[in-house]
Amino acid sequence: MRNSPAVREDTRGEVREAMAEIGYVYNRAAANMRMSNAGLIGLVINDLRNPFFAEFATSLQMALAEKGYSTVIANTDENAVLQDQVVNSIIEHGVSAFIISPAYGDTGATFDAIARAGIPAMQMLRQVDDRLGLFPFTAPDYVSGSEEATRHLIDMKARRVAFVGGLDGRAVTEERKAGYLSVLKEVGMEPLAITGKASRAFGREAAKRLIKEHPDVDAAICFNDLVALGMLSGCYETRRKVGQDFLIVGFDDIEDVAQTFPALSSVRCDIASIGAQAANTVVNWLENGQVPPPTSRTTVSLSIRQSSQSDAQEH
Repeated sequence: MRNSPAVREDTRGEVREAMAEIGYVYNRAAANMRMSNAGLIGLVINDLRNPFFAEFATSLQMALAEKGYSTVIANTDENAVLQDQVVNSIIEHGVSAFIISPAYGDTGATFDAIARAGIPAMQMLRQVDDRLGLFPFTAPDYVSGSEEATRHLIDMKARRVAFVGGLDGRAVTEERKAGYLSVLKEVGMEPLAITGKASRAFGREAAKRLIKEHPDVDAAICFNDLVALGMLSGCYETRRKVGQDFLIVGFDDIEDVAQTFPALSSVRCDIASIGAQAANTVVNWLENGQVPPPTSRTTVSLSIRQSSQSDAQEH
């Protein structure tokens, strides 16, 4: 009835036929009152404590504000049940669209509720729902990023490269690991993956574990920058000189990593550009009926700093 672009034409026709059969008359004045929050975007984030997601939410909110849209932001704290609650609450208050970086777990109820409400919704950074025609997905090109990082470490004469962090079976972990595995297969290097929580604490302990259990490993690609920052601490405690004895590359390139010592190399996902692109996409969907493609990937690059260069010179 609101001509939402998320509703298929055949479905719209069936609804209008049913309205005619029962004599239902659409009250547009009442509908306009219900839609008093038009121009409001629901932004649901899985973990705002993580600097990467906080930077993404900030850049997206600012980009939407420039286009005249307000946002209501909810943190789900990686809890699928809480995500379902906040999404339903936001639906009740009336929003024009959702942009969701979803929590893992049983998320079917969350996306079913959005579908029933006929509200356009995008999955960002993570894909948990396979209905990509209804909930398009956008994320950085994780695979190419880990490929470039692995090749860089090999070019820096690393004898054995480990992949550290990220929970097994998660799509993002497997994608970031896939590029690493493909390059190691090309060069005939034996892989080593130490997976676990994507946190500083895990990275710190992984650095200590590597020197005890795998002393031949002299470089690591980390699942994200938090793990990499933890590894910096772990290497300091074990008296390994990062950039000389041990090379590290993080992933995401959050703002803080350029300010560490040694400065941390990282796969740059260009968070600000992702936010701006997401804002453009959702506004075009709402204002021009331009439904996004089912899947899209943004380009990444490698920011090379002291942590992965034996000469400790940033460029």
